[in-house]
Amino acid sequence: MFKKDLSVDFCGVHCENPFFLSSSPVGNCYEMCAKAYDTGWGGIVFKTVGFFVANEVSPRFDHLQKECTPFVGFRNMEQIAEHPLEENLEAMRKLKKNYPDKVLVASIMGENEKEWTELAKLVTEAGADMIECNFSCPQMTSGAMGSDVGQNPDLVKKYCQAVRKGTSLPILAKMTPNISDMAIPALASIEGGATGIATINTIKSLTKIDLNHYTAVPIINGKSSVSGYSGKAVKPIALRWIYELASNPKLKNVPISGIGGIETWEDAAEFILLGASNLQVTTAVMQYGYRIVEDMISGMSYYMEEKGFKKISDMVGLATQNIIPPDKLDRDYIVFPKFDDKKCVKCGRCYISCYDGGHQAIEWDEKERKPILIEDRCVGCHLCANVCPVQCIEKGEIKFKSGAAERKLVI
Repeated sequence: MFKKDLSVDFCGVHCENPFFLSSSPVGNCYEMCAKAYDTGWGGIVFKTVGFFVANEVSPRFDHLQKECTPFVGFRNMEQIAEHPLEENLEAMRKLKKNYPDKVLVASIMGENEKEWTELAKLVTEAGADMIECNFSCPQMTSGAMGSDVGQNPDLVKKYCQAVRKGTSLPILAKMTPNISDMAIPALASIEGGATGIATINTIKSLTKIDLNHYTAVPIINGKSSVSGYSGKAVKPIALRWIYELASNPKLKNVPISGIGGIETWEDAAEFILLGASNLQVTTAVMQYGYRIVEDMISGMSYYMEEKGFKKISDMVGLATQNIIPPDKLDRDYIVFPKFDDKKCVKCGRCYISCYDGGHQAIEWDEKERKPILIEDRCVGCHLCANVCPVQCIEKGEIKFKSGAAERKLVI
């Protein structure tokens, strides 16, 4: 496996690579974490610990599936660690003893200032390299914990201050996406003593309704509940939040740990290019196992070699400068679709979608079973290309609108 130096210094902690397990079932005991370290993960955010011990439901998972994929979106009803606090602390101590060069992040969650401070002291003594404050779990049975806290900037600041009293370690504040403006609690966390931001946690959701029992899935004795949604389906939302935090001038130079739908090295590169310098993964591990980190390391290495990046930090935030307000976008031209007759399977999807959901800019040749573009009606939206099952529609001729100056474009 080809490897470049993927090491990063994140919140003052040296990491052999930016790939971490996020706080979740995939890292909730010594044996699991040890296996992940052995497989190549640079760090682990141990499943959230607290004085609260979760009493979980069964079953607790559901998913959204598309065609032959295992799932594109995953809903869980997990709370924080089910194991007693002392058992979790002992697992952390053992991990640091046996893997001193690996990074261990302790995720904590208290119900009041005293608990946040005490938890910070305990995980610091256990040998954690960093602390992540879980302000974002959307399915806690206590309203004093989780995303209800993360939506309240005053509480976020107060609890970060409480954690800072109990430790000198770097502190990550894990933000909830179930909010209209994440920058507000993020800024509050930094004011309270946090070193960096981790985001996103899962999105409040109901994935499907059982049409026979008239309740959501999974069913727990005839009932269900709103809970967190993760996986590839949430990646676009996660990328948006990463960009908004990274481009906020008040959060300039605040380290960001990116979470949400990362499955491949390409996903990881997108998060880094938008401003994350550390990455956390859970749902993809649940699907494919710890070994996906090997593909991430190899793929990222080849990408960096191809693009001439010497280190991960050279990539961080490069794409943010090219994300601009909609009123600043170039609206002077149309890119027409181009149909590749050799690849076309004659299914007619492009014609149906354009006629019923677009601008009626495609004519269907019944005899030859092929699409014909009606250029006068085409607005260049490329709906046709997006619905094509074999991707036989490419970007074709560019035409500048009346009065617009012709020029070289990047498309």
